[in-house]
Amino acid sequence: MRSPDVTPTAPALAVLGGSFDPPHVAHLLIASYVLALGEVSRVLVVPAFEHAFGKPLSPFEERLELCRRCFQELPGVEVSALEAELPRPSYTVRLLERLLRDEPNRPLRLIIGSDVLDETGAWHDFPRVQALAPPLVLTRVGYERPELGPAVLPDVSSTRVRALLARRSEPDAARELSWLVPRRVLEHIAAASLYVR
Repeated sequence: MRSPDVTPTAPALAVLGGSFDPPHVAHLLIASYVLALGEVSRVLVVPAFEHAFGKPLSPFEERLELCRRCFQELPGVEVSALEAELPRPSYTVRLLERLLRDEPNRPLRLIIGSDVLDETGAWHDFPRVQALAPPLVLTRVGYERPELGPAVLPDVSSTRVRALLARRSEPDAARELSWLVPRRVLEHIAAASLYVR
């Protein structure tokens, strides 16, 4: 937890949390865009161990490995398994408090998409989340707001990707997957027989 009399001295760290079930090109674009803005020195990708709202997720280790493959060639990005060490359920505020405990002088920014802004009222202690890591809000196509600026993220979701994976043997689904999911991620999904119904 950051003490009020401590002046941050390290470059800011952007935290990109989520289910990543599976990760896709929009996640890569988010990390690249935030780094390009120059407000942070590094992006920490943190797959949730479990969904805070109780939604079923693929096994944590599978999603962690897919994230490692997704981001492996993007400088300035690190994938963390820290959520596995935290109490359940997986609340963002607990993650941020742990990060600040580990590095109290490093300021944090939380990356969120405009599509989840309406959900933050249901988050556990979102005012504290905002205080610990002021959000960097990126606008997603279909979720524009005048005060947020232009949409910089395509309307791509893991839900859509999973639906396509269920039809991966169909040529149109395979083609769309090749546009939406990095090749390294698709190759591992195929090799490990993931998302097979």
